[in-house]
Amino acid sequence: MTRRVAVYGAGSWGTAFSLILADAGREVTLWGRRSELVDAINTTGRNPDYLPGVKLPARVRATTDPAEAARGAGMAVLAVSAQKVRPLLERWRPQWEQGTVFVSLMKGIELGTGRLMSEVIAETTGAWPDRIAVVSGPNLAAEITERMPAASVVACADESTAAVVQRACHTPYFRPYTNTDVVGCELGGAIKNVIALAVGVTDGMRLGDNAKAALVTRGLAEATRLGMAMGADPLTLAGLAGMGDLVATCSPLSRNHTFGHHLGRGLTVKEARAATTQTAEGVASCQAVLGLSERHGVDMPITCAVVDMIHRGRAPHEAVRELMSRAPRSESVRP
Repeated sequence: MTRRVAVYGAGSWGTAFSLILADAGREVTLWGRRSELVDAINTTGRNPDYLPGVKLPARVRATTDPAEAARGAGMAVLAVSAQKVRPLLERWRPQWEQGTVFVSLMKGIELGTGRLMSEVIAETTGAWPDRIAVVSGPNLAAEITERMPAASVVACADESTAAVVQRACHTPYFRPYTNTDVVGCELGGAIKNVIALAVGVTDGMRLGDNAKAALVTRGLAEATRLGMAMGADPLTLAGLAGMGDLVATCSPLSRNHTFGHHLGRGLTVKEARAATTQTAEGVASCQAVLGLSERHGVDMPITCAVVDMIHRGRAPHEAVRELMSRAPRSESVRP
């Protein structure tokens, strides 16, 4: 079932995951939207726009035709923007074979609906939960393409499907663990982007490592509170898909941290968008995360501060001052 794999999305993470799959012995067809990028991948073996210094294995070939990518593939890996995936999947639904396993690499929450990516996949493809998996963890594409050691989580409601995906992407440098807590893994992957934006802001303002440590720790508490309210296992948020991914995304290699850093240095949101060459999912998803927190009655002050800075025009120094002036309370992760 997993000898041939289709990967949709030729950005940095989709391309890096294609490399992992190929190194694990899979034949990979990588779908990209732009013909010039696809041609460059096929003729040079490199993705000049996102990972120009990386030579891709011969097992990876690219196409602009989503149906060609799907042909003969038992697994469809989705690495497109979380806010653009629904119309794409609705349009692509007829092309997949019965029994295709869908694997989400997307780390976001849909605006308007508050749907997790696994829910969007189910609604648009008709796949049952036992055919929908999520890969999430501390996986910075730049390091993975250098084949530096990394670990991740493959989450699926069906343990056997998670194991199939695990085997499909297990290499000497990429170690995936299985989990059945899809909600916890997806929330960890989405919320860490929001917290990384906040950490980037404080780094841009040069507020020091104490501030960074506080944001990481209290950000994890926010993710855990919301996760528990939505039925997730708090241990998932303490693991690779939660704490692990959060630590990695608070690195300068992360596009969300980079976006926040630009804001902290004094750039406007518009200027930060222009300076951040790739999509920072947290910029849109922070609103959806805040919406979920309000729906479930969960206090998420850091997330609210990020929404204020990006979407309501609040200056970073004002957002920091408001966070620091909140009433003292007990440290707790209870919802």
